[in-house]
Amino acid sequence: MVVKNRIRVLRAERGWSQTELAELIGVSRQTVSSIEAERSEPSLSLAFDIAEAFGVAIEDVFTRPSTKPPWERAPQVPPPS
Repeated sequence: MVVKNRIRVLRAERGWSQTELAELIGVSRQTVSSIEAERSEPSLSLAFDIAEAFGVAIEDVFTRPSTKPPWERAPQVPPPS
């Protein structure tokens, strides 16, 4: 499952190039391009760095594609008898 992201939108809102974002978070432009195009997923640490660079919560940058909220995806445990 590929994690969806809003990196392109957030960069455009700030007028940043991929190179500028890459320099802010300490990775190559190719890494930013690959994550932005959803060809690869960032490490958790890098995902937090990206969110911090934009000044937003990680959930505002990355989402998992799903039709159900997490509480509906989790297995239901029957109550104790």
